[in-house]
Amino acid sequence: MFRIGFGYDVHRLVPERKLILGGVEIPFAKGLEGHSDADVLIHAVIDALLGALALGDIGSHFPDTDPAYAGIDSRVLLREVFELVRKQGYQLQNLDCTVCASQPKLQRYILQMRENLALDLQCQTGDISVKATTEEGLGVSGGGEGIACHCVLLLEKA
Repeated sequence: MFRIGFGYDVHRLVPERKLILGGVEIPFAKGLEGHSDADVLIHAVIDALLGALALGDIGSHFPDTDPAYAGIDSRVLLREVFELVRKQGYQLQNLDCTVCASQPKLQRYILQMRENLALDLQCQTGDISVKATTEEGLGVSGGGEGIACHCVLLLEKA
């Protein structure tokens, strides 16, 4: 039995925050605003995992009103959600992500993002795709106001 999940997240870029994407700290003048570390890539993956199994969304599991999640590493949240997936008897077959950002350029960080996701999702790096696009200057991410991420994944009953 297969289940497909789709995830999306977007956060505003602000000064005086670290930029974390896929668990990688990227040198940049701005970071993403949010209650946790605001890692849009991992947040989109979490929503895709939860959505594939009709388990709600990231906000229902980790509300931004709970001080326990203030500044938390999103990889911790991802591992917790993936444990829910495993308890339901599913494993990840593949994950495809597109990060939408006009700046900074992400190509040199993508392999580490893929490796982080593969480690947390207990699969091979080859099962994880992360791409980046600038959106040609359009929209929130294209205009440099924020960064967004779309992803789709396939789960299989183990």
